[in-house]
Amino acid sequence: MIKYLGSKRLLTERITGAFSDLPPGTEVLDLFSGTSRVGQALKRIGMDVTSNDHNAYAHTIARCYVESDKGAHQEAVKAALKALEATPPKAGWFTRTYCEEARFFHPENGAIIEAMRNRIDGMELTEPLRSIVLVSLMEAADRVDSTTGVQMAFLKQWAARAKRPLSLRVPELIDGTGHAWNMDAAAAAASFTGHGAYLDPPYNQHSYRSNYHIWETLVRWDEPEVYGVARKRVDCKTDKSAFNSKRKIAEAMAEVLGALDVDRLVISFNNEGYLKRDEIEEMMTGRGEVHTIELDYKRYVGAQIGIHNPKGERVGSVSHTRNKELLFVVDSDPDKGAKAAKAALP
Repeated sequence: MIKYLGSKRLLTERITGAFSDLPPGTEVLDLFSGTSRVGQALKRIGMDVTSNDHNAYAHTIARCYVESDKGAHQEAVKAALKALEATPPKAGWFTRTYCEEARFFHPENGAIIEAMRNRIDGMELTEPLRSIVLVSLMEAADRVDSTTGVQMAFLKQWAARAKRPLSLRVPELIDGTGHAWNMDAAAAAASFTGHGAYLDPPYNQHSYRSNYHIWETLVRWDEPEVYGVARKRVDCKTDKSAFNSKRKIAEAMAEVLGALDVDRLVISFNNEGYLKRDEIEEMMTGRGEVHTIELDYKRYVGAQIGIHNPKGERVGSVSHTRNKELLFVVDSDPDKGAKAAKAALP
């Protein structure tokens, strides 16, 4: 998996616990899927998962891990990657933009990434095989990047891993199939028919598109207009989620919850987010008794490395490095809701 701010890797067991009483084949929606880590975990415990995200890179990851079936695609992926590995390096727009104008990847690896990405478009791969191959390239690039984990900036000196040769691996596919959508959250919520839903929306001003703009470009392969030291896509300025707005987030959350017709609802949020605990609980109360679990959690990567000026010089320290992840659980059946919340407890 790629490095990802906001990943629920450490909370996955709690989240799947809140769905563990549901029978195999139960339809569950992962509405803001990101790396689809939670969707994958739900798929592994037998849920019929639909993963949704409006970002193209996240949709591609979901097609790889949630939509695909290991038994059906594993051998085809191996063959495709073997052919791709024979591609000779060739630098162009991607290498110039992200390895020379910016320094996210060493130019030698940039030329390999670029040539392989161009080759993928000529391989005429069907979905989800194409997405699996794209994810293999994305994860290979992530293993040789020169960042602290987000693509808002790059390291002043090359990270040791940046000079290692890029190597493709077969993604760890899962048996069974699921569904991957690339929709606005409210539209996906209204389109879904099933029993449960998991929501992990953005909670502050930080946009996932901005944090992972290179993955968006690697998937779209559209040579967008870029700006700034980080050479971000210009659409990072314009394609803003209402969930990244303090003024709009409450309305956006209410719209999504109003559109969801499910019995079991689980929401992850952060106690430093734009919405407070009591606001979210109030939005959920019409669905039944709300059970809220507080979990101690490490803050985002910026809090670990301190405060820096535009030159990259450390100029201060953050006030704290831990916060609380809030897990809200509700079910239309009060007894089932209480049981689900208990299963999510540490």
